[in-house]
Amino acid sequence: MTNLKTDQRFMDACLRLARRHRGLTASNPSVGTLLVQFEDEIPKVVGKGITAKGGRPHAERIAIDQAGDKAKGATAYVSLEPCAHHGATSPCAQALIDAGVARVVTAWTDPDTRVDGKGHAMLKAAGITVETGQGAEQSGHDLGGYLNRKLKNRPYVTLKLAISADGKLGIAGQEILITSSIAKSLVHRMRAENDAILVGKGTVEADDPELTCRLDGLQNRSPQRFVLDSDAKLSARSKLALGARDVPTHVISMKSELPKDLIEQDVRLFAAEAHDGKLALPEILEDMAASSISSLMVEGGAEVAKSFLEADLVDKIALLTGPTTIGEKGIPSPVVATDLATSFTLERQMVLGDDTLQIFYRV
Repeated sequence: MTNLKTDQRFMDACLRLARRHRGLTASNPSVGTLLVQFEDEIPKVVGKGITAKGGRPHAERIAIDQAGDKAKGATAYVSLEPCAHHGATSPCAQALIDAGVARVVTAWTDPDTRVDGKGHAMLKAAGITVETGQGAEQSGHDLGGYLNRKLKNRPYVTLKLAISADGKLGIAGQEILITSSIAKSLVHRMRAENDAILVGKGTVEADDPELTCRLDGLQNRSPQRFVLDSDAKLSARSKLALGARDVPTHVISMKSELPKDLIEQDVRLFAAEAHDGKLALPEILEDMAASSISSLMVEGGAEVAKSFLEADLVDKIALLTGPTTIGEKGIPSPVVATDLATSFTLERQMVLGDDTLQIFYRV
């Protein structure tokens, strides 16, 4: 016997499971699956699976293989609708049918046109009880990259800003420490969860950042790096260019080719078009989605942040506020917590020593 509270408990566990491989499953979403048997109203997990690194096999098959005969009559909790299309293997929906599960609870319908309700329909046609929408809000956040790429034809964009107590990003030409090492470690973890990271040329010239994940054990999770640079004048001696052989680095430019010294460093050209004399951000994001980039972290300065906000291309804002006061010479942040558009709502807040992290999601 199950109830709403029990379903919520196991779907929450399913979503936590799926997060373990977020960013590691290539173009496929990281999905979690739990197979639960209810014996004398006592639930017991008999199989669990996460989409494997690289995207195959899918979570449902891993859970079914682990459960074996115990899958028969079980309830399957799956964070995304089981696939319904044939590839090298039969659909996951068919695998659940063949395993004899009695009930399937999902958080989201898969918007992929090859699925989009067909997996649920297959299960129902086989006499399996199907319930969807459990944990949808959290799953929507977790699967934001995949859902955006399918529904909006662009990556899920997280705008990260570190601002002073008086709402400034820094002072032009000066290096100012705004947040602590704790906050910086959190930023590195955020990088590891995204497929790509983007800054403007001005940020590179001012800060010469690496834009990598330098947390122990996560160094191989550094996202692809992109620089908005219309004229392709990125310095070949910048840390980004010097590290391009280790972490893919792209210059987004209207030029037809990169300078020879950048090519020799293995920096790649990401060709873009112009709109009103500026790089066309919507088209850039469409091209990123076409190359299987599902999530993008924007760490640019004030102008880049403002451009993404004005183009309505931001899905999540991560606002790190430090205790430092910069004063009138500071560069104003395009957003502060007390002056955000009504299209964003505060979902989470954390205290990190003297700093505060606020997460705002698009409504």
